[in-house]
Amino acid sequence: MRDSVSILIGGKAGQGIASIETLLTKGFKRSGFYTFSTKEFMSRVRGGSNTTLIRISDKPVNAPDFKVDIFVPLDANAFFHAQERIDKETFVLAKKGDFECDCIRYDYDLESLAKELGNPIVSNTIAAALVFGLLGCDGEVLKEIVGELYRDELLEVNLKALEIGVDLARENGNCRYCITPNPSMKEKNDLFLSGTEGVGFGAIAAGCNFISSYPMSPSTGVLTFLAKQSRNFGVCVEQAEDEIAAFQMGLGVWYSGGRAITTTSGGGFSLMGEGMSLSGITETPMVVYLAQRPGPATGLPTRTEQGDLELAIYIGHGEFPRIVLAPGDPKECFDLAREAFELADAYQIPVILMSDQYLADSYFHVDRFELEEKQPIAHVVKTDSEYKRYLLTEEGISPRGIPGYGEGLVLVDSDEHTQEGLITESMSVRNEQNGKRLSKRILIEKEAILPEVEGTGEIAVIGWGSTKHIIKEAVERIADERLTSIHFSWVYPLSESQLAPLQKAKQIIVVENNATGQFAKLLRLHGISVQHQILKSDGLSFFVDELVGKLSVLIKEIR
Repeated sequence: MRDSVSILIGGKAGQGIASIETLLTKGFKRSGFYTFSTKEFMSRVRGGSNTTLIRISDKPVNAPDFKVDIFVPLDANAFFHAQERIDKETFVLAKKGDFECDCIRYDYDLESLAKELGNPIVSNTIAAALVFGLLGCDGEVLKEIVGELYRDELLEVNLKALEIGVDLARENGNCRYCITPNPSMKEKNDLFLSGTEGVGFGAIAAGCNFISSYPMSPSTGVLTFLAKQSRNFGVCVEQAEDEIAAFQMGLGVWYSGGRAITTTSGGGFSLMGEGMSLSGITETPMVVYLAQRPGPATGLPTRTEQGDLELAIYIGHGEFPRIVLAPGDPKECFDLAREAFELADAYQIPVILMSDQYLADSYFHVDRFELEEKQPIAHVVKTDSEYKRYLLTEEGISPRGIPGYGEGLVLVDSDEHTQEGLITESMSVRNEQNGKRLSKRILIEKEAILPEVEGTGEIAVIGWGSTKHIIKEAVERIADERLTSIHFSWVYPLSESQLAPLQKAKQIIVVENNATGQFAKLLRLHGISVQHQILKSDGLSFFVDELVGKLSVLIKEIR
């Protein structure tokens, strides 16, 4: 029996990869399997080769493997694109003559079988039923799902396609790649969510009522998600003319008492630098969802990377506090999206929520969110006639009023200003106001979320953001008691309490999806000695089996 099975589906846009993914992921979940799926896109609409990986297990599975057990190439290009991921144990569904490989070939022309049914597109349904059968799953489950997805003629032809797939699986020995399902999974009322959906639901739960964005992959999913939910939850949606306008609209909403978010990727975030500084000096809250992709410039627009951490930490001229959060799965996306709004509101600062293409487009099993009955806290005061927007306070946080709520005049300015909000060039006032803004960091650091630590070994394997479950499973597979995995979701500013677990480690290995080790550099700035780094910046996420290999080699050298 296997612990998990990985299925890779490849083809060009329009060949129905998403249809197979929908059928299989829904089918596996209803059959009692924990399921994970992730995608890889090419930026070309025509001629590119895309893949979807589905991994199932009888226990929670939240990360991809590079090598696959079953491969469904919908065209020859898909095979050549992914051939490094197959070996002699891989079961490949392809017709004879398309390509040669040292693998287990299933020599059937699924497209021809579909054409006999009068619709070549349903070759996807045949393939899904065949894969389902190879895993020993009941084909009736897929029939139920097809009945939910299609109507009339499409329903009829897809049901016939399912029957063909079931028969083919039977001919090849049902349960060829069997793993035992988890009976309790059939009863669980859990969710199957992507990172994008986690952020979207978290924003709604936080009381977000405005989103302004200029579309930029891979962040656009949050914009479209909130647009779809806008009427249900009272969210105003604006597709701005550019990222500069998108950010400034959001600031205007916060200034007037609303709760806004803008979404972007690295190139768009670069344009928001001046807006970040405006948020800093006017002490107007703002939330930015930054979904990373490889740069510089256009880079690899549909791939993944953790290359914008330093951009998030240092963007904007001048000195002002900000918070950078980096969730590792959809549950953290939900929790930290909510937290981003609360922190921005409480401390009157910009908060950046960092994701990447891998996390945004991957789907995980998530327990249903438990929401407290309390509503989001609005840190807004009713002003009086003596109101001062930038009143000096011991903790550095001035009472925030909004126009029209009370008798006071709410003045904000991008120039340095007095307590009343009037422009000044007084050096003493500059020192007071700048010091007031920067002093917030003391309270902010007390809010810092501690890293998740698993294990008590002396070798710490550290990651941040989307590498969370990849590192965790790699450490579990190696099963070396010297290893401890540590995951940071609050990445800036770092506090002493967050760094305490690292002080105990004799050796530190930092794993990052970038070329220069940006988080490792941040740790070194805080006095943490990082002896080793495992870096990757080819546009793909780490894979568990890949990381196991690299870690295993590295720890053999550590005595």
